Amino acid sequence: MGTKILEVMTERPRAVTREASVREAVRLMEEEDIGSLPVVDEGARLVGMVTDRDITIRVVGGGLDPEATRVGEIASADVVALSPEHDLDEALGLMAREKVRRLPIVVRENELVGMLAQADIARATKDKTTGEVVEAISQPPRGPRVAGSDAAGGSNVRVGESAEEEPRSQR
Repeated sequence: MGTKILEVMTERPRAVTREASVREAVRLMEEEDIGSLPVVDEGARLVGMVTDRDITIRVVGGGLDPEATRVGEIASADVVALSPEHDLDEALGLMAREKVRRLPIVVRENELVGMLAQADIARATKDKTTGEVVEAISQPPRGPRVAGSDAAGGSNVRVGESAEEEPRSQR
């Protein structure tokens, strides 16, 4: 493809802090018509992602108060990200492996500068690869379906990991 992420990403994405209420995150998601928000600390340093699914399962399903619950309590801290200079092919591969529909784009010390979504890729490319990636992202993860608690660990932003790694389960 040869296209850089910088050419197709959404710049200056909306984000929330760990201290924001879940209600505020939902309001921003509705206002922006998006299903996830990057979670930042110290200005623009990426520390996690919160999705509409996190809110549905962890807040609504858990019977928590969305005004009293902080985003940091429910956000996923294990996040994959790329830089604006990565090639779009790398992003497509990472999205397929990790089964994510949106990637935060970071520079320097995980400073959030953009988001790359399936829609951005679809607008930029009209080839067969895009359809294959969308299909791969949508495939259910392999392996057993194990029930249990989903405890998020510390902040693990991984930038531009190699293709040899095993896919993680969908959040």
